Amino acid sequence: MNTTPHTAAPDEDDAPERRVDALLHHYGLSHIHPTNEAIHMVAIPAIMLSLTGLLFALHPALALVFFGASMVYYARLSWRFTGCMLLVSSVLLAVVDALDARGVLVPVSVLVFVVAWIFQFIGHRIEGKKPSFFEDLQYLWVGPLFVLSKLFLRLGVRW
Repeated sequence: MNTTPHTAAPDEDDAPERRVDALLHHYGLSHIHPTNEAIHMVAIPAIMLSLTGLLFALHPALALVFFGASMVYYARLSWRFTGCMLLVSSVLLAVVDALDARGVLVPVSVLVFVVAWIFQFIGHRIEGKKPSFFEDLQYLWVGPLFVLSKLFLRLGVRW
């Protein structure tokens, strides 16, 4: 079976073999509509930033523990994704630290979190399908990989 990433909308009968590909395939089934996909390409990184900010505001170690646990999950799926997520996480932490230094971390994080989730649900309303994480919470970690996979496809990078 061919496990190369698809550029067309996923088909339910074309399930890939690798776990990371199977997760992305399933996630992609509820993110076919171009507007929903575009919303997710912006909202998922925004939610990642806001969640990092909220955890950091509670205690910086919480953000680091969350990232550590996420990296363990990603490492079980793909080393290339793990490396990219380490880079993304580092950037998120730097932005969060800058927001904290300016004293705006909590209000910005709350605002971004709420607005991004509203847009996510608008996207799913347009799509006509429920978010994948309603079936399985691990899809909250697959969402960022979905965004990366779209970037990788554009760059011709295999994960």
